[in-house]
Amino acid sequence: MGLARELARRIVALGYRDLPPHAIDQSRLAVMDTVGCMLAGAHEDTTKILRATLAPGGGPCVIAGTGVRASALDAALINGTAAHALDFDNGSNTMGGHASATMVPALLAAAQAFGGNGEDIVLGHTAGFEVGTRLGLGVNFHHYEKGWHPSSTLGTFAVIGACASFLKLSVDQTEVALGIGASLASGIKANFGTMVKPLHVGHCARNGLMAVLLARGGYDASALAFEHKQGFFEVYNGAGNYDAGRILNGWANPLQITSPGAGYKQYPCCAATHAALDATFKITARHGGKLDPSRIRKIETWTPARRLAHTNRPQPKGNLEAKFSVQYCVARALIAGEIVLAHFEGDAWRDPTVRALAQRVQSGIHRPCQFAADNHFGAEVRVSFNDGRVDSDRVDVQLGRSADNPIPAPLLRAKFENCAARVLPRAKLAPLAAQLGKLEHLERLDGFFDLLTSLAA
Repeated sequence: MGLARELARRIVALGYRDLPPHAIDQSRLAVMDTVGCMLAGAHEDTTKILRATLAPGGGPCVIAGTGVRASALDAALINGTAAHALDFDNGSNTMGGHASATMVPALLAAAQAFGGNGEDIVLGHTAGFEVGTRLGLGVNFHHYEKGWHPSSTLGTFAVIGACASFLKLSVDQTEVALGIGASLASGIKANFGTMVKPLHVGHCARNGLMAVLLARGGYDASALAFEHKQGFFEVYNGAGNYDAGRILNGWANPLQITSPGAGYKQYPCCAATHAALDATFKITARHGGKLDPSRIRKIETWTPARRLAHTNRPQPKGNLEAKFSVQYCVARALIAGEIVLAHFEGDAWRDPTVRALAQRVQSGIHRPCQFAADNHFGAEVRVSFNDGRVDSDRVDVQLGRSADNPIPAPLLRAKFENCAARVLPRAKLAPLAAQLGKLEHLERLDGFFDLLTSLAA
């Protein structure tokens, strides 16, 4: 029996009554965080250009933060891109990418086009999270380091798992959908720091939903799309660089959404910069909350090789690149005492004071004397002052990286409201948060979708 069949059997077998309360809570939280990020990214250039190119003119599905409606596939694509446009959405250490931003837009599109309730969305998210992260166990971190963007490659299968569960596909249909997904999964890390990275997420939201709809409509696909000599594992990872046995071993025991869970962001930039930012803020807290750059001779940062590979950008060429520059982010944090959305908007990346300080940031790979060899998240920051004094700090893992180190719920609620307020009238924020807070109890979703709309195009 091929892996697609084994995955399909497990996806179909998982029912809402099988979910422990913590899994329900965590999937509900993931949906709320994703919806906030989706609204906040609705009017970013990467989303606006895509929307103008597709020119959606009607359909059953809301394009979040606008008054526009579209087909299910176009809505999944546009809203998925918006959800990742600010790089503020949650991620998964195991998958090596952003999980919920791929699934939630596709689930919402499916719900509007084909019906369903909040319970179905929670179950779908939980099932899809299991699929995407367990595939990550089998192919990472070779897959990640080879240059694939797992949010899009593995995210495609997460979307298929989520939408197959939501639309109640049979085992046969789900197996076919996964086989189709093996040909649709794509996305390379060379495009990090550009508009294409969030497009990856929209692309896999659309492709995963399309694979499910094609399978439901009667398409066929190879039953051995994963393990064939020219299948997903061999083509994407290569012989000896994957372990398919790890994917099914211990399935849903515990559910991945509960342990290690999703990682949430405090800062709207690449998660690979966050440990260094946490260390930086520990330093600034001892100096009145921020530092005068004229006092600083140099800054040194040490982060894992896997993280520095795409965040070593001393002079970013735009706001998207700034999100992937540990030098820019640390310099900005030292000067401002915070990292907020405005630091990646307009001409913020050109700020001469920040760019001058970023030139004094020396970033390297953390050393064995600093962190354990298996620590892929820790960071250390050292600030050397002109008067000879030195202040440094470190963190082993940033706040929010897993369910074991969560961001406090009030901070995540404030993040959601700040994100949603960028496009929605204030009057809609509390009702929308209330709907999301009881998502699994919503039998009808019409009111929820009405709250996602705005008169702004």
